[in-house]
Amino acid sequence: MAEMSTQSDREARTLAVRALEGEFSDLIALFRRRITENANRVSPGMLPGAYKVFTTIARHEPVTQSALAEMLAVDKGQLSRTVRELADLDLIERTPDPTDGRSSLLSATAHGHQRLADARGPQEGALLEALSDWRVEDIENLAHLLHALVAGSRPDGRSLS
Repeated sequence: MAEMSTQSDREARTLAVRALEGEFSDLIALFRRRITENANRVSPGMLPGAYKVFTTIARHEPVTQSALAEMLAVDKGQLSRTVRELADLDLIERTPDPTDGRSSLLSATAHGHQRLADARGPQEGALLEALSDWRVEDIENLAHLLHALVAGSRPDGRSLS
């Protein structure tokens, strides 16, 4: 009997994971559209990849270009061109790294922070509206569960390995 239960548990888990994959696929498509819209609001014609670099800098500032390349798992040459483009648009700035004279720290400029806030405004309003009937605890729980999934841990904080 235990083997039958184990088999049905496995099948139920497989179906649940497939349903979750489908929802993630739809969510990814939605976020791709939003990122493209946000990139164009920051600077008309900005590519989604450049927007991702910019938002990562803004989230982790100050950050070295090497650390940024590692975070994003991107080609250093392409990243260098993107960083130069973002600096030319006055969205980011380079300052000398006090711990390593050979590298620079990347940060968003005041103009960059303002452009990012303006670009995100419509999206944040839509998300706030979509979640307006959700309990705050449910929103926090969803954020917690997604963080655990991304971090590779269980929702109770224990490691999966």
